[in-house]
Amino acid sequence: MKLTGSTPQLSFVRSQYCLLGLHFDAVSLKEAAAIISESIEQQTPCFVSTPNLNFTVMAQDDPEFYTSVIESDLVVADGMPLIWVAKLLNLPIEERVAGSDLFAFLSNQPRERKIRVFFFGGETGIAEKAHHELNKTSPGMESCGFYDPGFVSIEAMSSQSIIEHINACAPDFIVVALGAKKGQRWIMQNRDSLNAPVISHLGAVINFVAGSVQRAPEKWQRFGIEWLWRIKQEPKLYKRYFGDGLRFIKMLLTQTLPLFIYRKKLERNVDASNAEVLADTLPHHEDFTVNLKGNISAEQLPELDSAFKTALEKNKNIIIDGEDIQNVSMDVLARLMIYQGKLRNCNKQMLLKDFPDKIVTLLRLSGVLPRFRLIWTNK
Repeated sequence: MKLTGSTPQLSFVRSQYCLLGLHFDAVSLKEAAAIISESIEQQTPCFVSTPNLNFTVMAQDDPEFYTSVIESDLVVADGMPLIWVAKLLNLPIEERVAGSDLFAFLSNQPRERKIRVFFFGGETGIAEKAHHELNKTSPGMESCGFYDPGFVSIEAMSSQSIIEHINACAPDFIVVALGAKKGQRWIMQNRDSLNAPVISHLGAVINFVAGSVQRAPEKWQRFGIEWLWRIKQEPKLYKRYFGDGLRFIKMLLTQTLPLFIYRKKLERNVDASNAEVLADTLPHHEDFTVNLKGNISAEQLPELDSAFKTALEKNKNIIIDGEDIQNVSMDVLARLMIYQGKLRNCNKQMLLKDFPDKIVTLLRLSGVLPRFRLIWTNK
C-alpha cells in the first residue's frame, strides 16, 4: 500500500523545544501513542525517534545521526536526565516517553484490528522469539514477520529482496534493532521504500518482548537508575553508560547550567512587546529573507511558519536576518532546526545573517551552533 503524504509537510500541531542540542516534542505517553495510532489509521508516514542520553550524546558528534533525529516525525524524550534538564530550563517536556513503554502501551490496548508489527534486527534468534511471544500475549498487536540480517553492512541489509520481503508482510509498525547509529542510518536509507506507516529504532523492545532481558522495576525507572538494572542484565553496557555519564556531566557544566543563567539574563533585558517578523515577498530575489526583531517567541511561530512555507514553495534558500534580535525562545530555536532539515531535503539551506554575539552565545550554549551557517555583512 502506498503511503499518503510521503512528501514532508509543513504542519506543526505540537510544540517542540530545543533540549541538549536536539528538538523534542512536548507530548505525554498517551499523546505519542495517539499520534502513532492515527498515522496507522491514516496511512501517513511517522518516523519515530526516542532519544535517550546515549542518543543525545552521540548526536553531538555525529552530523548524520543528528540529521536522522531532526528529520523524524515524532521525537520523544526517553530518559529521566532529559526530563530533569527540561525542568531546570523551564521547558514543558514533563513526561518521559520511553520507546519500550510506548510499544507496551500500544500492545496492551485491545483493538478490533491489531497493529501489525515487523521485527527487524536483534541478536540471533531474538526477532523470531519476539514474533512468537507477541502473538501469544498481545491484545493490541500481532507480529506479521521478522528478519535478522546478521552483522552485515547497511547496503547489504537494504537489498531490494529484503525491502520487498518486509513490504509483502504488510506491517503497520517496523521495529528496528541494529544499534542506535546503524538503526537510524538504515531507517533513513530505506524509509521511502518501505510501506509501513510507522518505523522506529527500538533496540531494547525486541529483547523485552522476547523475554531475553527483563525491564527494570518501575521505581528504578522513575528515579532515573534504570541504567543500573540494564548493566545488571547486560554487563557489556557498562562502558557505554559510563562514557555517557561523563559526557552528560560535561554538558551540564559547560552548556546546561550556563544556559540556565544566560537565559535569565537575556529575559531580564528584553521587551516582550516589540517582536516582529518581516518576510521578503519580492519574486526577483534569489534568496528568501526573513527579518527577525526583538524577542522572538512562540507568539511569532505562525508568522515564521507562513514565511517558511512561502520560501519552500518558491524553492529558495532562506536568510534569517537577525541583526535586531534580542532573544530567541527554545521553541523557536527548535522550529529553526526543523526548517533547516526540510530545506536540506530540497537541496536548499538556511543562513543566519548578522546575528548579535549574545544570540550566537545562546546558540552555542543550546548545543546547536555547529548546525547553522552564520554570515556577517560588512557594515
